[in-house]
Amino acid sequence: MIDYRIDTPLALADILRVLDASGIQRPTHDSARIGRMFKAADIVVSAWSGDTLIGLCRALTDFSYCCYLSDLAVDQAFQRRGIGSGLVERLRAALGDEVSIVLLSAPAAMGYYPGLGFAPAGNAFVLKRTR
Repeated sequence: MIDYRIDTPLALADILRVLDASGIQRPTHDSARIGRMFKAADIVVSAWSGDTLIGLCRALTDFSYCCYLSDLAVDQAFQRRGIGSGLVERLRAALGDEVSIVLLSAPAAMGYYPGLGFAPAGNAFVLKRTR
């Protein structure tokens, strides 16, 4: 049984563990940076197996028009069980039907998002970070 929670405080050690175990590329060697990333989030949806954090999504939004889904990560030991989909579904429900969700996908995950209902966008631009 997977328990989904919205804006439940998360321990930084648990966040780092899930990010590392998921395969997502984040600067987990810089725990202070990861802490700032999650502190500044507007909404975090988490997935739990008992008392263990196994998945999370972190988003920035105005709750009115647009949401940037910045992180979607599920521990690889729990992947392919619909947990990522469950996280996105709960995010979408919390945002309502007036809010679009946008994201940037890692190349390896490009085939995953259409299955969740995301459409590719050919009109995006990025100024990449320098570190």
